[in-house]
Amino acid sequence: MAPPPWLLSGLRPQSSTPIAWAAVTRASVSLATPLAVGFALDRPAYGALVSMGALSGVIGDTADAYRMRILNIAVPQLFGALGIMLGTLVYGTGWGAVAALTLVGLVSGMMSTIGAVASVSGLLLLLNAVVGAGLPMPSPWWAAPLLLTVGGLFVLTLTLLAWPLRRKLPERVVVAGTYLAVADLLAAAGTDAYEERRQAVTQSLNTSYDLILARRARYHGRSNAMVRLLAQLNVVIPLVEAAPAVHVRRLTLPDEIPAAVRELAVAVEESRTGRPGLTLPAPDSPATRAVDSALRHAAVVVHKADPDPYNVDDRLGRPAVLGVRIRRATRDVLLSGASWRYGLRLALCIGLAQALTSLVLVPRSYWVALTVTFVLKPDFGSVFSRAVLRSVGTAAGLVIAAPVLAAVPIGWWDVPVMVVLAALIPALTAKGYAFQTAAITPVILLLSDLLNHQGFQLVWPRFLDSLIGCAIVLVAGYLLWPESWHVRIGHRLADAVADIADYVAYAFEPGGDRAERVRARRRIYRDLSVVRSEFQRALTEPPPVGTRAAAWWPLVVAVERIVDATTAARVRVNHGAAEPPPAEVAEVRRQLRELAEGIRASEVLVEVRTELPGDEEGVLAPLRQEVAAARAIASPQP
Repeated sequence: MAPPPWLLSGLRPQSSTPIAWAAVTRASVSLATPLAVGFALDRPAYGALVSMGALSGVIGDTADAYRMRILNIAVPQLFGALGIMLGTLVYGTGWGAVAALTLVGLVSGMMSTIGAVASVSGLLLLLNAVVGAGLPMPSPWWAAPLLLTVGGLFVLTLTLLAWPLRRKLPERVVVAGTYLAVADLLAAAGTDAYEERRQAVTQSLNTSYDLILARRARYHGRSNAMVRLLAQLNVVIPLVEAAPAVHVRRLTLPDEIPAAVRELAVAVEESRTGRPGLTLPAPDSPATRAVDSALRHAAVVVHKADPDPYNVDDRLGRPAVLGVRIRRATRDVLLSGASWRYGLRLALCIGLAQALTSLVLVPRSYWVALTVTFVLKPDFGSVFSRAVLRSVGTAAGLVIAAPVLAAVPIGWWDVPVMVVLAALIPALTAKGYAFQTAAITPVILLLSDLLNHQGFQLVWPRFLDSLIGCAIVLVAGYLLWPESWHVRIGHRLADAVADIADYVAYAFEPGGDRAERVRARRRIYRDLSVVRSEFQRALTEPPPVGTRAAAWWPLVVAVERIVDATTAARVRVNHGAAEPPPAEVAEVRRQLRELAEGIRASEVLVEVRTELPGDEEGVLAPLRQEVAAARAIASPQP
């Protein structure tokens, strides 16, 4: 009678995630202060709307770097203001509200496939449109958008208070964290802990490049501090490349090498300059010579006070100007089948929810469409598990809200209550989705009560609305779309394997561009990170999806090892090993392409042995072994 594992994983608090106490304080101040001001001015509805805008800002404040936090809070607020304005204009129009919110749902869903900021912007666009179409707003029509924007700007102001003291710290800290992750990777070379450490390095590099390049996009190379940080981040790449060369040979590096990398991490975080003092053991193989060379070069760049801004090897390329990025994103969204499919799924569910709210003569509310919006998000994990967890979290939130709405009359007592309830949002969000839902539910109920004055009578209808919204998502947004309840790991993994085949050919092409090779490898690792995310999502699905997903895990690991082996072979060639014969490279590439085709054609993993002849002492011997192992794990049935 025990609950299934996929449900337990969502209900189990993530105790390892620390609570951001600064965010807790900021949430309490930003949500309670507008209420106090509203009561002082005898405009409680105005205070509630400002607090709603602040709630959106609190939920969206998830970045570390301050410039990214500005984007994460300010840009979505503009879309949120547009959403509340559209909702207000169609309030009480019946079919007009259904059509308008369905169209907004389509746009919101397609926006969500662009990126993180666009996803939050699309979420607020739809959420606020639903609220505006479901609750009476104060006149004139521009009052609600203005008040919500003020709330978001209030959160942004509180967030930026520490900027003069910490404006460069988050970026330095994240780059230093990448160096620490690389130090752990080098220490784990030749051991069973290497795979886990390499995954941590990939994630750290992704985060660091995203933060640095996002900040650099505004300055286009004019900020010396950003140029220096980017240079320090770029020179860690050769160390990452050298690690597989050591690991595949099962070599163990001396302790002095990881310790030296950790010293570089401290130098990055403290922004030290001067002459680096390295005392390293003499290398004794091509692989250890690669590590020694990369480490010495990194030490020079880390301690250099003013790197030449015109000679920085930006391996990911300078971000394009804003207009180009907007046109590119718009074109990609309009031509993407996945974008249209998700937009149509969300539009269908919102249309059904709003039709039930606006047209059916039963006491339904905007909460149905609100539930649909929160649950049906592609970048938030399994739709099925989120629907179940949403129901559980809402029930817990209503248990918190019921005594508040029953015992606390509308007035000044709402302010200290909001101080406590708002603090729970960032504190419980770190513990998981069900906990976040339990924290947000009483806050939204308290704010909506200031607009419609229904009090304790809100509790039971809101729970029924949540169940109806979850049911709409499960049927119209999950069961009717096979891609939702089928394992999608195979096709994405097949695409990654096909890219690896091209990477192998490019890695050993005579006279190939090293920077382009590094960019190709980073793209593959990013693709594999997406595969890992999809794998984690699928594991939270109920059987048989979760069970089938688990079967793909060995192949995911095997494909990652192929990339490592390819990089290791290239590094060994760079440091003195003989170039592999073109015929051997072509055979490895052919086997990888067959593996990609087999993965696409296979619903069930079938073991098929394959032989890759070649020089057992040659540079490609470890790569051939990894490819053969992957082929043994999954190949099409003969």
